[in-house]
Amino acid sequence: MIEFIFMLTHNDRTVDDAPEVLRSLRGSGLRYVGLKDVGASPQRQRELTEAAHDMGMEVMLEVVSTSPEDETASLVAARVAGVDWVLGGTTPEAGRDILAGSGIRYCPFPGVVSGHPSELSGTPELIAGHAKELTAMEGVHGVDLLTYRHADADPEELTRAVVTATYGPVIVAGSVVTEEQIALLCRAGAWGFTIGGAIFERRLPGGDTIAGQVRAVLATAAGA
Repeated sequence: MIEFIFMLTHNDRTVDDAPEVLRSLRGSGLRYVGLKDVGASPQRQRELTEAAHDMGMEVMLEVVSTSPEDETASLVAARVAGVDWVLGGTTPEAGRDILAGSGIRYCPFPGVVSGHPSELSGTPELIAGHAKELTAMEGVHGVDLLTYRHADADPEELTRAVVTATYGPVIVAGSVVTEEQIALLCRAGAWGFTIGGAIFERRLPGGDTIAGQVRAVLATAAGA
C-alpha cells in the first residue's frame, strides 16, 4: 500500500479556505494532510496543525520558498507550529540543525530544484546519488521527490532509482493527477505521494466534493 497525503494547496501555496476544507474531511479516513509554507502565516500553520491533530491526522509542511532566508524562516515556523513532517527545501544542513531534537521527520528535495512552482532537474543517477547523500545525514528521515516536475526523466525510472538509493521513505510530490500515476509510483516503491491542486480542480474520481475525491484517492492507494 502507498500512503496518500492530501495537500491543502493549489498552485504551490496553501489555499485561503484551508480550515473549512480540513473540517470537511472529518471521518474521511485521511491520515496525512499537508500545507505549504507559502500562503500560510506561522499562526495559520499552527492553527491548521492543531485542528488536524484533533482529527487524528499527521501534518506535513512542504517548504517551497525560493530564498535561503525565507526557507530558514519557514523551518523555524514549522517547528513552532508542531507539524509532524517537513518536506522539501534545498538547504538540508539548515533544516537538520533547526529541526534537531523536535521529533519532526525531515525530508528535503533531492536533485536541483528551482522556481515556484518548483521544478526538478538533473539525471536520475545524479538525483538518486543526492538522495543517498541526504538520507545518510543525521536528522534527515527521507526525501521529497518531484517526479512529475521533471521535464525529461522517465517517471518510473527516476522514482525507482531514488527509492533504491535512499535510506528512508520517498514521498513523491507535485503534479500527480491520475490513477495511473498512483499505480506507477506504487510499482516504483514510493512510500507516499501528495495531491492538492488536482483535487481542488475536481480532476480525479469521486464527484464534486473534495471529501469525495479524497475518499476515492484513498481507495485507489489502498488498491495499489
